Amino acid sequence: MAMAATVTAPANADDAVTASFGDLSVTVGCTGQTGGATYSVSYLGKQVLLPSPLGFNSDIADFTSGLTLVRSETAPYNDTYTVTRTKHEDPVKVDATRLDCTFKNQKGQEMTVEFMISANDVAYRYNIPVIDKRAAIRILDEKSSFRFPAGTLSYLTPQSDAMIGWKRSKPSYEEEYRLGRPLDEKSQYGHGYTFPALFNVEPDSLWVLVSETGVDSRYCASRLGDFNGSGYEIEFPMPEENNGNGTVEPAFALPGSTPWRTVTVGTSLKPIVETTVTWNYVEPRFEPSVDYKPGRSTWAWILWQDPSSNYADLKTFIDFAADMGYEYSLIDANWDKNPGREKTAELMNYAVSRGVNPFIWYSSSGWWNDIVQTPTNIMCDPILRKKEMKWLRDNGAKGIKVDFFGGDKQETMRIYEAILSDANDYGLTVIFHGCTLPRGWERMYPNYVGSEAVLASENLIFQQHFCDEEAVNATTHPFIRNTVGCMEYGGSFMNRRLNRGNDGGTTRRTGDVFQLATTVLYQNPIQNFALAPNNLTDAPEVCIDYLKNVPTTWNETRYVDGCPGQYAVIARRAGERWYVAGVNATDKPVETFVQLPEKFNGEVTLYADTFTPEAKKTIRKETKQGVTHVYSADDFTPVVSKPKPGKDNMIRLTIQPSGGVVAVF
Repeated sequence: MAMAATVTAPANADDAVTASFGDLSVTVGCTGQTGGATYSVSYLGKQVLLPSPLGFNSDIADFTSGLTLVRSETAPYNDTYTVTRTKHEDPVKVDATRLDCTFKNQKGQEMTVEFMISANDVAYRYNIPVIDKRAAIRILDEKSSFRFPAGTLSYLTPQSDAMIGWKRSKPSYEEEYRLGRPLDEKSQYGHGYTFPALFNVEPDSLWVLVSETGVDSRYCASRLGDFNGSGYEIEFPMPEENNGNGTVEPAFALPGSTPWRTVTVGTSLKPIVETTVTWNYVEPRFEPSVDYKPGRSTWAWILWQDPSSNYADLKTFIDFAADMGYEYSLIDANWDKNPGREKTAELMNYAVSRGVNPFIWYSSSGWWNDIVQTPTNIMCDPILRKKEMKWLRDNGAKGIKVDFFGGDKQETMRIYEAILSDANDYGLTVIFHGCTLPRGWERMYPNYVGSEAVLASENLIFQQHFCDEEAVNATTHPFIRNTVGCMEYGGSFMNRRLNRGNDGGTTRRTGDVFQLATTVLYQNPIQNFALAPNNLTDAPEVCIDYLKNVPTTWNETRYVDGCPGQYAVIARRAGERWYVAGVNATDKPVETFVQLPEKFNGEVTLYADTFTPEAKKTIRKETKQGVTHVYSADDFTPVVSKPKPGKDNMIRLTIQPSGGVVAVF
């Protein structure tokens, strides 16, 4: 693909420069009135981002107005890398156009906006030199913005108030999405929206995903503010986050760079599902101390809740992991009280003897929330943290799950990075829960294996509302949240009633194969499945056999079909085996087709939710009466078939309402 020529000589304030890669173009310049820097993005000749402000104000220089574009340079950018814990384990080849635009303010101070433009992605960041012999900078405010054409629809999740929720532990990226809404709709809490953010530009029906990556201890995590009449501007954390601890404004040494802001564009959701822009331009922060392994895990707490914190129940789930052939078993909160440290060490050693790797839960808390689940006040303390990690390693633990962070300040980013760095010294992998969105962390930190940062499976236990909305959410996350990073959802229930006895609590509204499909739709290198030992006897045998063999890492990921909140069909390949998974949140069956590889002569195994005879009768009767059927897991039975491809080497998938399909070949 050809690169567009760009201006390389000094330019006047009204000049603009354009750089392209294939069908994607970025134009950068200055506004005539205020002299502020702007950029716009076009795809296939159609503008998807209108001229949007760039720049920042700092304690040593103001780059928000009075700017001149003094020079621009372009060059091809090529790279190949491999990360084993994302949606694309095969080597990723990056081809892009790099555009550097250097701006000078009225004091003669300079900074450069670096753009990377590839087939469907734009990423940009600010590169800041030493300014006036000052080697440290504090960013007071960013003007970085995203302005969309009129008529664009948004698919967003709001940022919550700070210090609300369970024991004052929010924000934690666990709010409900609003799908297909107008741009000028105010956010639920008045604090804008968390990344990633999806938009549909009408009438051209172009999809645009906005996010950020490369956030570490040297910056804060950001979000989008509320629509300001023309677009969305980057906002820093709220002062109240983390109980008021830490500054809102990030600070770092010079020369230095801000995180990357990313824009992914396509005529369908395919480029968004398949993008690797989150990892393309970040760099590893340290080398792995051991060969970290992905895998499947059992998890007592999700169904058996707090009473499962005892020796007998935890041992039962370790044995369950061994019976399933799973690599891990998670020992959740309050283990230091019951069964206690000595007996937990005994449990960890027992797990190792059964070929199961122990994963141990901790609260992150120290001084920023009121969490009572223990252990507390360890992972926030560097001295206690290292002592604890040595104890874990010496007793066979392979990972930790750290919970309840509640903030996006630079202070909090330092704690995330410190936990990961120390854990690597002791050969421990790390999952974060009740936390921020991962921003390129799979490539940056070799022992990072997942973040929640989503309204996850535990909420299905807590309220029936979330069971009722499960299908809608399952058709949303593959197109938004999970496109930019690991998502430790912790689902795939086989219980039809979500309690310990499979006989009470909330009612699952989705079919068994729907649950199997989420093992593919939700990508995370270590999956804590919401299964229980009773499922070995009360769940369909075909489902258990599938769950014993499903992988958690993928060589490649492909979009097949779907629309957020309606239905989703995603294909992932592990080795030579493809898994194509689909779920349906509409009230009508969805039909889609899967193209098999050329000269395919293997066997396709198709798992599908089908209605029981009783459910069919009920649905027909309610339809005649004009009543909308409320689905439940009891309406479905899983059916396994071996469909033969048609002449065009395609197979048809029919996905029932609240049901799912998985094709394996």
